[in-house]
Amino acid sequence: MYEIIDKYIEKLIKGSTPDKPLWNIEHIRQGKKPRWNYIDGCMMTSLLELYYQTKNQEYLDFVIKYVDFFVSEDGSILGFEPDKYVLDDMCESRVLFDLYKLTGNEKYKKAIELTYTQIEIQPRTYEGSFWHKKIYPNQVWLDGLFMAQVFYMRYETEFNGCKKYFDIKKQFEIVRNRMYDDKKHLYYHGYDASKEAFWANKETGLSKNFWLRATGWFTVAIADVLGYMNEAIYEDYDFYKRLLKETIDGLLEYQDKDSKMFWQVVDKAGMEGNYLETSGSAMIAYAILKGVRLNVLPERYRKIGLDIFNGICNKYVSEKDGDLNVGGICLVAGLGPENNPRRDGSYEYYISEPVVENDAKGIGPLILAYTEVKKIIE
Repeated sequence: MYEIIDKYIEKLIKGSTPDKPLWNIEHIRQGKKPRWNYIDGCMMTSLLELYYQTKNQEYLDFVIKYVDFFVSEDGSILGFEPDKYVLDDMCESRVLFDLYKLTGNEKYKKAIELTYTQIEIQPRTYEGSFWHKKIYPNQVWLDGLFMAQVFYMRYETEFNGCKKYFDIKKQFEIVRNRMYDDKKHLYYHGYDASKEAFWANKETGLSKNFWLRATGWFTVAIADVLGYMNEAIYEDYDFYKRLLKETIDGLLEYQDKDSKMFWQVVDKAGMEGNYLETSGSAMIAYAILKGVRLNVLPERYRKIGLDIFNGICNKYVSEKDGDLNVGGICLVAGLGPENNPRRDGSYEYYISEPVVENDAKGIGPLILAYTEVKKIIE
């Protein structure tokens, strides 16, 4: 099965261009214009990890060529507009740190600084959390921690002397205090600090359910923040270490015993319409395996992470007409906005979104998890 993934990655770097990324067939089908985005960010991060491990220059050359399509000599980034306040758009900028280190090209440093301007101007809730987007005022979504805080942590560690570690930690603490269910040991998808959104509980501000992919991005955020932060800041490091284990342990209470995967709506195993979902399961596998590698999770968790990844491969990954075929992917899910009342956070909503094959939001996390698997098997 792993050979199929290897062949697919080889095909990616030979056949993809910024306007036609083979990992994002939906992008091509819809005729969308190329722009800086978190899906490409996930893929570029994966390819850089493969480069570091294998020293295969093809991986690095591809990433440089791909990123250079978007990043100009003055540091401007195609499709990135900080004053639109979209956390998702910051995600891909994490790869700029690697390219700056590897090439010394100043345009990457300028693009990093441009991205950081959004950190400085992003609207916040009264408690200090970033709004998820301008169109979602006062709302915190779990996936936003991955989109913004990983870049933020890397900037503080490498360029700002860790001065704002306190701010990053505070935003994770707010999520832990507001969005974690102490009885179910899971995180809700969203939180509205104003408690005014139509989907929000009027007393707690919380959404109604536990969506797997949102939780998956949150686990990746914690693992990646641990990977980029200065371990010498012990109290902060220990906080994220404990947070990762608590989050993973909570999820494992709901793991499917046969496939080792997780359900689209995490706590409703076997309920009509619910299904074992690929993208969130892959993210959890990645976070576990990386956590073990960083020595922040016990060694015994390594088998758990491998079992999840292999479970995905056994259930949903196959070879079709010589290409990788990945099923069980939730196409999309969200909360609101007001003009889209269908996205109300109900169980019925989450299972109503299309389940698709080969969508980038599943392919990217699967390859990201595979980078950690390869560190073990090779």
